[in-house]
Amino acid sequence: MIESDRLILRRWRNEDRLPFADLNASPLVTEFLPRLTRAESDAMIDRIEDHFDGPGFGFFAIERKDTGAFAGMAGLAVPRFEAHFTPAVEIGWRLAEEHWGHGFATEAARAALAHGFGLLDLKEIVAFTVPANRRSRAVMERLGMTRDPAEDFDHPNLAPEHQLRRHVLYRLKREDFS
Repeated sequence: MIESDRLILRRWRNEDRLPFADLNASPLVTEFLPRLTRAESDAMIDRIEDHFDGPGFGFFAIERKDTGAFAGMAGLAVPRFEAHFTPAVEIGWRLAEEHWGHGFATEAARAALAHGFGLLDLKEIVAFTVPANRRSRAVMERLGMTRDPAEDFDHPNLAPEHQLRRHVLYRLKREDFS
């Protein structure tokens, strides 16, 4: 478990499955992500939990301290595909739309970065998204992550004609994290 000023990043509970499935089915949340069915969303939680058992870290469920509400997920993972920058550890987040606009994504991601660079002793963490995802790119930039356009890539898990295939890559080295 990781705590920030307003959030708790914790392991997943059964009661997180329905709100996570709702989040993954939201057209707004999935504008730049593949939309998931309930079964796919549940399978994602299962994979996340397995990831904690493997490398010892993963995407945490985000709980708001003020309301106890499930807000989404944030954390670290090893990408399950090969690209020019792998092997690597990525940071990611996904919040339900009712929790947007309050700085929760940045706060949760900053806590995950502190965990990765501190306890996990990682040297570098990457993040990636589609070029049009301005909200996530803004979070990456607020975190101090930088992009070299020469490192942008086509996501190998998406078909060549898929509209979300092209991705931008951001990096952050431990010595640049503040």
